[in-house]
Amino acid sequence: MGLPQFFVHQPATVPTDPLIYRWYEIVSVYGSTIKELIHEEFGDGIMSAIDFSMDIQREPDPKGDRVNVVLSGKFLPYKTY
Repeated sequence: MGLPQFFVHQPATVPTDPLIYRWYEIVSVYGSTIKELIHEEFGDGIMSAIDFSMDIQREPDPKGDRVNVVLSGKFLPYKTY
């Protein structure tokens, strides 16, 4: 009997697609800072990836258009049992 797909270990590989790699880079560089800022503002917990929305907009800029990405996830405080 095999394990469900989400239990199968996937090796951590660096994405090769340039755009996905930039997201990987953003999380690698700024992830711990974003986590600390969320904890400072909301307390200890996580941002839901289930109760979640995203908005992507183009921002005109004389130096080249910019990509504005807004991620909105419900805050879920840690619970102790």
